[in-house]
Amino acid sequence: MAKSKENLFMRCKNHVHGLLFDPSFLWMTAAMLWLAEIVVNVLVIQKVKYTEIDWEAYMDEVEGVINGTYDYMKLKGDTGPLVYPAGFVYIFLGMYYITDKGTNIRLAQYIFAGLYLATLLLVFRIYSRTKKVPPYVLFFMCCASYRIHSIYILRMFNDPVAMFFLYLSINLFLDGRWNWGCFWFSVGVSVKMNILLFSPALLLLLLTEFGFWATIPRLFICAFLQFVVAIPFLRENPAGYIIRSFDLGRQFFFKWTVNWRFLSEEFFLNRYFQISLLAMHVVLLALFVIHRWNRRRGGILALLPKPRKEERFVMGDNYIVSTLFAANFIGVALSRSLHYQFYVWYFHTLPYLLWTTNLPSVIRILILGIIELCWNTYPSTLLSSAALHICHVVILFALWLKRPITKEDLVQESWKSK
Repeated sequence: MAKSKENLFMRCKNHVHGLLFDPSFLWMTAAMLWLAEIVVNVLVIQKVKYTEIDWEAYMDEVEGVINGTYDYMKLKGDTGPLVYPAGFVYIFLGMYYITDKGTNIRLAQYIFAGLYLATLLLVFRIYSRTKKVPPYVLFFMCCASYRIHSIYILRMFNDPVAMFFLYLSINLFLDGRWNWGCFWFSVGVSVKMNILLFSPALLLLLLTEFGFWATIPRLFICAFLQFVVAIPFLRENPAGYIIRSFDLGRQFFFKWTVNWRFLSEEFFLNRYFQISLLAMHVVLLALFVIHRWNRRRGGILALLPKPRKEERFVMGDNYIVSTLFAANFIGVALSRSLHYQFYVWYFHTLPYLLWTTNLPSVIRILILGIIELCWNTYPSTLLSSAALHICHVVILFALWLKRPITKEDLVQESWKSK
């Protein structure tokens, strides 16, 4: 009897250990956390007061389209002109009708709760495929983040909508369905152009997989969708649509910045400072592409020809995910300004990025905690914005110093997956 109890205890102990630390148990842990998130979302919606920020502005912007205005230079809401691409208009137009012209706030919150839960499933699938992160880490990107729940179900920003399509596209890339992946990637861009931060890595992946000429049709899918969704607005005022929806030079308000609070407002708005950030962004991407991400022998030019049959290899899941996540992280770290809703741009990628580095687990968890505190400090302070940058710099250095993924790693990973 004693031996039987001891065996039962050991089995339970091993099972609990697996649920916390073994990536092969990740789906079990994810399922429990996902069910817990249903309860958390309902409690937050029912108990925490909704605060209006952009929802009414979104509804005003799409109402202008309903009233027959297709000139982007004339579409605006309480917070200013419409500055998002046409995909945003169609999606929030649907929400306008579903929520009784935007007045049924509670229903809108539950729609965003559903979006949040669906996004988690897509993210969990990515983490399950890559098997890099121990299950206990999922807690830090689920129930533990007040700011993320606020962005989804208390503020209902458009950023989570764009990120849903991004994670959907990554899942399709992992399945080798590149055409559909490019389609949904472009849908994400049509909602908000922050998804373009992933595009340098996507281009590299397409060239690696297909070569130059076979990449062109995939890029055409992305471009054609942008054109199709924008047709009504391009017919009315093409220049106005492009200027408003893809305005890369748009100025941000200093009062909302999360990452540059330690600067003076004058310096923050200085064009030379903003150009310098863009230049650093380009240089860092180039360095990572040349020295860390490009595994095709012969350098960048070797990406252009179609891989010969004997040279082709299946890109591993970790190669695809790490390249896309790191490219986006570089863009976020060097952003001209980060507003609170922008946290969702990289929140679900942070655990993966940290657990692909050689940093000790204690440091990884500490960084996740500090970043969460920085994004929950309102208004941002000199200390919070400086701490956020320190965390970003540590992650960037750790990503650079980790052992690059080799061609042999990819072949081995592909073999294991079979």
